[in-house]
Order: sequence, then C-alpha cells, then structure tokens
Amino acid sequence: MTLSDKSTIELMNMYAQILTELKARNIIRTYNSPIGDYAEWLVSKKLGLTLEKNSKKGYDAYEPSTKTRYQIKSRWERGTPSAQSRELSVIRNYEENQFDSLIVLIFNAYFKVKEAYAIPHNVILQYARYSKHQNGHILIAMGPVLKDTHIEDLTSRFE
Repeated sequence: MTLSDKSTIELMNMYAQILTELKARNIIRTYNSPIGDYAEWLVSKKLGLTLEKNSKKGYDAYEPSTKTRYQIKSRWERGTPSAQSRELSVIRNYEENQFDSLIVLIFNAYFKVKEAYAIPHNVILQYARYSKHQNGHILIAMGPVLKDTHIEDLTSRFE
C-alpha cells in the first residue's frame, strides 16, 4: 500500500506518530503542524464554504450566497483540556470587523473533531483578552464562552 492509497485521516495520524517520535528523540521542540490548514479544508468541506486564498487578510472562508465571512481556528488536543491546550492563535485587527463568525475546531489526539463551534464576531470581545505583546486578542475555547447562548455547537456536523 502506498501513501496515495491512504485516506486523509490515515495520513494525518501517521504525521502525529512521526511528530511524537521526533519529540521523544529530542529532534523537535514543538508540535508545529499542518493542523490549521487541515481545519480550514475540513470546515470548507463539511460546511460547504469556499476557502479564500492563503494570503487573504482577516478571514479564511466564506459562504458564497450570503457572503458570510469565517475565520477558522483550531487546536490539536493531546491530553486533558486546559487553558493552554485550548488557547487559540491570536485574533488580529478585531476592531476592523474582517470576519462575521469564528469557527473553532478542537481535534482529539487522532484528528477526529472532538468539538466544533461557531462564535459570532460580536461575542468574542466579551471573552477574549487583548495581548499587547501579540498585538491581538486571545480567546480560550473553554468555559463561559462555550456556554454563551449565541454560540452554535457544530460538532455533529463533523461526525
């Protein structure tokens, strides 16, 4: 069997095993990975969105008929959920209103979507903190933000 015979999820799991082994050998120090790109691709397929070009500022995908803009963020959780494991990458230029909704995917250790949410742009500021050092807002995808009545749980759309 060649790599081209394997499913996308099988390839992603092989990658996880490789990263784990390289870290155990002290060859790499982080788990930098293609999770963000995989999340964007998966969201576009499951939700019927059109991906923007990689260099598009402020959002990653849109819904063609409504022109709704989505920023997509993800985390690959490999243990017990914590603030550190649920901290999303920085949201820059929040005040410029460059997206309408934030799609958040939390992957389990084997790249299965464990949780998925749509968070309206106007809700984010209630839960995010501004980081001068990172020049943007930091949102942790756990706790009160996920219980907000304006949040849509999309998890079942990824099963």
